[in-house]
Amino acid sequence: MIFMKKLIIPFILCVFIIGFVVTYKVKSKKGEQVMEKPKVDLSSIKNKGEIYLAGGCFWGVEGYFSKIDGIADTTVGYANGNGSETSYEKIKSTDHAETVHIVYDKDKISLEEILQHYFRIIEPTSVNKQGNDAGRQYRTGVYFVDEKDKSVIEKFIDDQRPNFDKPITVEVEKLKNFVVAEEYHQDYLKKHPNGYCHIDLGLADKPLERKDGKYKKPSKEELKNKLSDLEYNVTQNAATERPFSSKYDKFDEKGIYVDVVTGEPLFSSKDKYDAGCGWPSFTKPIDENINYKKDDSHGLKRVEVKSKGGDSHLGHVFDDGPKDKGGKRYCINGAALRFIPLEDMEKEGYGKYIDKVKLKYFLYLIIKGM
Repeated sequence: MIFMKKLIIPFILCVFIIGFVVTYKVKSKKGEQVMEKPKVDLSSIKNKGEIYLAGGCFWGVEGYFSKIDGIADTTVGYANGNGSETSYEKIKSTDHAETVHIVYDKDKISLEEILQHYFRIIEPTSVNKQGNDAGRQYRTGVYFVDEKDKSVIEKFIDDQRPNFDKPITVEVEKLKNFVVAEEYHQDYLKKHPNGYCHIDLGLADKPLERKDGKYKKPSKEELKNKLSDLEYNVTQNAATERPFSSKYDKFDEKGIYVDVVTGEPLFSSKDKYDAGCGWPSFTKPIDENINYKKDDSHGLKRVEVKSKGGDSHLGHVFDDGPKDKGGKRYCINGAALRFIPLEDMEKEGYGKYIDKVKLKYFLYLIIKGM
């Protein structure tokens, strides 16, 4: 009898625990609201864009994009299925795809850059399967709202085709419907940091590379020979030069500012202004040659800016710039820059940027001919 009790009690306890866990999981899948997704105020974003991405399990896709600066909000749901009603349990029968709705700031990140990130985390030749998840609900797709985005998406995918041996199977369609997923699935990996994810979220911390392969970063040895100690520490170790110490602080010549490491075009004198902060300041970059990264160092919440080709630390961007010029202040270390005067831009290979410098191109040609 004593022996039987020893067997029965652990058995009952085991059944109870298993039953509790199974019940909890079932309830969770049905959308048990453990923590509500915080509302995001998007009113301050003047140049908003939106896109819907299906890339397998939406937990990982949302987890990745929520780490990318310029992404203002993410919502997981079910897109482009049969009808405007479905749920986690029904998507197999309604043929919806697990999808993430992304709202982004066009002044910080372009649709093309979002697609670069997207292709980083999916297997674009796989049919109805990503990671360990298989089924139509895990297909890949880019669903647009703005018709102008269609050509951008199609061109990007066409440019990617030579990089793969198999056909790219990512569907490109206008958004037909989107059903917001249960609260349980929103920001899942923030609520459950050790939860299932088929994506390497660490990739979000690595900068995108230039598509054209230009302006590649030299070796460490080459950089130490090429750069001054200050230039090296600023660009490679994210050091900050002393305020009011840069030769470019009180400097208003016409020309272009490039990465001191690679020569990558970064800023125009047309967009430079005196912010009074002690560092060269600009209202915007000259091109999409900037990567943005969240920076919580020193107990501050800032956005670091780095060159795309050389991954050089440049400085930070703030929202206290001139309102009539977009409200941004790119606060840049002068040691990270090299200045090329307007009259030298063409011979140094920056002719296509002449019209982005303060003098209009035709005026420049007149002056050049004098």
